[in-house]
Amino acid sequence: MGLGILESRSRLSKVPGTVALADIDEQSIDNAAILKRAKGSDEKIILVPQPSDDPNDPLNWPLWKKVTIVAIMVFGACLNAATIGPLLSASIVVISEDLNRSMTETTLLTGYNLAIAGASCPLISAFATKVGKRPVLLTSSMASLIGSIIGSVSQTYDTLLVARIIQGFSIAAYESITFTLIGDLFFVHQRGFWINIISFTLTAVSNLSSIIAGPITYNLGWHYLFYILVACSGLQVLLLFFFAPETCYKRENSLSQYVLGSDGNPETKGTETIEHIEDSSDSVSQHPSPSATPLKSFRQELAVYTGSYSNENILKLLLGPFLCLTNLVALWNVVMTGVVTSTYVAISYVVAQIFSAAPYLLSTAQIGYLSVGPFLGGFIGCTLVARSSDPLAVWMAKHNNGTYEPEFRIPLIVFAFIGTAGLFGFGATAAAGDSIYLVDFMWGLTLAGISFAVGSCSAHAIDAFGSMRNEIFVANVMFKNFLFFGYSYFINDWILEDGPARPFYVFGGINAGLIVTALPVYLFGKRYRSMWSQHNLMEMMKAKLFG
Repeated sequence: MGLGILESRSRLSKVPGTVALADIDEQSIDNAAILKRAKGSDEKIILVPQPSDDPNDPLNWPLWKKVTIVAIMVFGACLNAATIGPLLSASIVVISEDLNRSMTETTLLTGYNLAIAGASCPLISAFATKVGKRPVLLTSSMASLIGSIIGSVSQTYDTLLVARIIQGFSIAAYESITFTLIGDLFFVHQRGFWINIISFTLTAVSNLSSIIAGPITYNLGWHYLFYILVACSGLQVLLLFFFAPETCYKRENSLSQYVLGSDGNPETKGTETIEHIEDSSDSVSQHPSPSATPLKSFRQELAVYTGSYSNENILKLLLGPFLCLTNLVALWNVVMTGVVTSTYVAISYVVAQIFSAAPYLLSTAQIGYLSVGPFLGGFIGCTLVARSSDPLAVWMAKHNNGTYEPEFRIPLIVFAFIGTAGLFGFGATAAAGDSIYLVDFMWGLTLAGISFAVGSCSAHAIDAFGSMRNEIFVANVMFKNFLFFGYSYFINDWILEDGPARPFYVFGGINAGLIVTALPVYLFGKRYRSMWSQHNLMEMMKAKLFG
């Protein structure tokens, strides 16, 4: 039993996800010399997955190129995932008055936007798996640009609703594909940092948009939100087209993940006994030898379509995000991150309602400035997770005889209880009319706690079930966006009837209960991975449905 994780009871020689990351005892690892390792201070860390010798393998790209791609993805996530959703949060009261609509109807401009994001998830998953991430991301960015143009000229509620619906098609890709793209570019021991950069973008940066959007609406009018978004979206489309090539790669089965047997001994007796971190069963063809594969030119990398990356039919891929939920740990991941994140969105729905009324009587600009608290909380939380996730995983692997388990990502979730305290505190202080700075501090605590939950769960999903990561993240986006949509129907009325205390006490209690469920996932996660590899319900159901 490694660090509390229960060993598999099956006769399975290899448990997917369990890998030799650090060779503590070189002599105990047969053929260890043939495995590629990291460079510099991490030279004893075995690279997982093992990169090919192909210069076009994204794992072999220079760091500056990887960072450039991630930066463009982060910029896109800032605009499409972190800004478009809460774009109107600080302006709900103003827009409601301008368009002569109720508060609930105005909130539904965001609700329908997120519903479209959820509904488009299966399409995002299917096409990203089939034709690669690049065409899907470009299409999503164009939806953002077109929707923003329509929003900038809208004069009626219906036109603005159309704009928000079109913008909704841009959200899902940047909430899901950005996470899986990290797995394309980086090795296991590097992913935690970059995953938490994405997590920070999707949580804390959405508050930064409100800080900016509130004063813009107050000083210039809400149409200027769309004017500025048009310019930014146009720039992001250009950067994406020219400097973010396709990261999907048809990897050979022989380019393996270094998987340990259930007895702790490395499986290195020939490439056929080694399992790769990705499920290559759908690979269209083996990659040519490196000598036959020259480095692609800049012009070649501009191609939008680079081929098919899966032999599965599109209908089977469309069902992927639903079928992946037959995996109980994937289901836990989706519910955990979706519900925890939804509590933050609940606050954004009601912040204008609570703080524009007595005793606070804040203006639209002042309501926007309130988002400084959650932005700083999210920044601090994500920074701490980013700085500790990879070092903790490597440290635990070294103290586990060099063996890495995906469950090593889970312990940081304990700090998500900070978010629970923030939710209780936000409800209590807002209901009592306490200092606005104290209320804002509680909002910041909420985001800090959410950062620990989302960052840890995301890293665990990628490492534990790498072959399902697209489906898991897309299912997550689908679940939480429909949850957000549901909130838009009742959260404002609930606050009006019961005040802020009771709703956020309920949210805090639910959060605490979900965080506790991380313990059995940590303890029994390896056993479940072993069982799943032998009884993959997702593949069984695909076979039953499609033959």
